[in-house]
Amino acid sequence: MSKGTILCIASYEKGHDFLRECRAQGWRVLLLTGQSLQNAAWPRESIDETFYMPDENKQWKLNDVIYAVSYLARNEALDRIVPLDDFDLETAARLREHLRIPGMGETTTRYFRDKLAMRARALDAGLPVPEFVQVLNREALGKYMKDIPAPWVLKPRSQAGAIGIKKIHNEEELWQAAEKLGDQQSFYLLERYVPGDIFHVDTIIYEKEVVFSLASRYGAPPMDVSHGGGVFTSRTMSNESADAKELIALNKNVLKAFGMVRGVSHSEFIKAKQDGKFYFLETAARVGGAHLADMVEAASGTNLWREWARVELAGGKASYAPPEPRKDYAGILVSLAKEESPDTSRFSDPEIVWRMNKAHHIGLIVRSASPERVEELLSEYIRRIEQEHMAVAPAAERATH
Repeated sequence: MSKGTILCIASYEKGHDFLRECRAQGWRVLLLTGQSLQNAAWPRESIDETFYMPDENKQWKLNDVIYAVSYLARNEALDRIVPLDDFDLETAARLREHLRIPGMGETTTRYFRDKLAMRARALDAGLPVPEFVQVLNREALGKYMKDIPAPWVLKPRSQAGAIGIKKIHNEEELWQAAEKLGDQQSFYLLERYVPGDIFHVDTIIYEKEVVFSLASRYGAPPMDVSHGGGVFTSRTMSNESADAKELIALNKNVLKAFGMVRGVSHSEFIKAKQDGKFYFLETAARVGGAHLADMVEAASGTNLWREWARVELAGGKASYAPPEPRKDYAGILVSLAKEESPDTSRFSDPEIVWRMNKAHHIGLIVRSASPERVEELLSEYIRRIEQEHMAVAPAAERATH
């Protein structure tokens, strides 16, 4: 007899370890995904039933999902609904509200999906954020551009990563971009462009307490890699370093202000070159993308997908503690590749613990007890990948499967 039934929503293929852990914990596991992912390599041995939504346009109609899951609930007593991807957060929140199932509701979810909502909430809580304005009222936009010198960044409020982000250099360019957006203007915000290094903090939260945090630093900013090409990199930091301590403390304040009760989060911050201060950029109630969770596991031994499942299933009714983290260092490199299946055998250092297996991509994760060794390997591999493998493609305007 199962301990309960969990419905996992995934518009992208991810969260295999989450699904496996739910089954290992004795739960009945249901998966709702898109028809385009019918042949994906899901861990089917850990899934009791899979249901498919039409996704010809790579998007699901919310009302159709509500109808489908409500129909399913006639015969399935759903105890948990969990989104496995950023784009499923709002769908899961709406379903929880509609079916009165415990978990993060629509208001709190806004703080983890809507960049305008998260900036406004952070500002209200006294947290440092770059100056921003909604792309809506002409007078407010004009005043903003008069008060805040260019360049600015035009961002969609509910996309993930660097998707749809554009750098704006002057007022005329902004009005042209707004005109092109048409009725979608109000779904965007404009914020001050802050040059600097970008960091992320990956976290586990249980009953409003942060029980695991690991700070990391990107190489080239993800937006620059997305728009200009290059090798995406990140590396973990020592939690004892001054920057890591400041980041972890700031992240705790963000999650407290946003009202996260339990789950995982991936937050990003920038350390401005101009004043050396950290500014909050965004957060998400999910595991970080781009295989950052694999890097976190390589360094700490903590599998964020597995621990997220344990937190969700505990549900505040049982005690939870993450495993004692290992204190190694890790770094990741990912790039588009000219070859469909790039040969990585010539990358043969013993510190390599993961190799990417995806068409027209090359990726590696290295681990060492020495952060200097991690940085040395990343520097060498960036050079070799740029010379031998790297390809460049236009930045995506919207998410695709």
